[in-house]
Amino acid sequence: MKILIAYDGSSCADAALVDLQRAGLPGDVEALVISVADVWLWPGSNQAAAESSSAMLEMASVTRARQRALQAVEEARALALQGSERVGTKFPSWTVQAEAYGESPAWAIIRKAHDWKADLVVVGSHGRSAFGRLILGSVSQKVVTEASRSVRVGRGRVLPSNSPVRIVIGVDGSPGSEVAVRAVTGRSWPASSQARVIGVLDSMMVTAMEQDEEVDQDEWAWARKRVEASEETLRASGLVVSSVVKEGDPKQVLIDEAEQWEADCIFVGARGLRSFERFLLGSVSTAVVARAHCSVEVVRTGQ
Repeated sequence: MKILIAYDGSSCADAALVDLQRAGLPGDVEALVISVADVWLWPGSNQAAAESSSAMLEMASVTRARQRALQAVEEARALALQGSERVGTKFPSWTVQAEAYGESPAWAIIRKAHDWKADLVVVGSHGRSAFGRLILGSVSQKVVTEASRSVRVGRGRVLPSNSPVRIVIGVDGSPGSEVAVRAVTGRSWPASSQARVIGVLDSMMVTAMEQDEEVDQDEWAWARKRVEASEETLRASGLVVSSVVKEGDPKQVLIDEAEQWEADCIFVGARGLRSFERFLLGSVSTAVVARAHCSVEVVRTGQ
């Protein structure tokens, strides 16, 4: 498994590292820790001489800006090394490398994840401003929305790494939600870990269907069938499984259920299915990432 970890040295970035210890990840992992300085590296000038004093002043200004940018990248490199050391300490069986870049933080993370063919991208929920808002909400949201790989936004709780984990999975019967279920079953969870499958009928859709009782009943039956199928798959992997099908706003139901159930993480697909309340469309998964109190993993297909 290849995991790309964005790190800026903030408390939220450290919390994302702590969270990884409760993500059910394998022992055989190739991890790459990157830090990004939000700077533009001006190309060096090969001009033999300036023809005027104004040109000389402009060149001097560009040179100073380039030096500051290079310094920022070096500081980012030190942070990446710091992060890689922490990852190596927490996961001694992993192969860990560190890299630093100078460019737009979100796009650097997205580009590297794609080029490196990462299986999972890990970001914190918020960061610090020293290197251009590396993992501030706007950046993590951009990565969640635009990355072609699965993304985990980590909000770690200080608990023993071998204590049972509580996982919420949003299910709507789409390929995206099925891949989310498979992502959970493919992990190695501590004994007695629990999974709770959540199916939601959008209250707006239910209101529209009230005029046709037969359609209404079909939608509820279809939702329960999808949830029960996911339950069976999860239970076969050794998890303790429960489920619920509710009516409401999918975004809010998922968040409320996870908070009330004290979940460690919510797994959702990046895209959903049908007019069946648009459960896991991008607007829902990104809203859950932004508002949830626990970690959120947005799972993508076709990687």
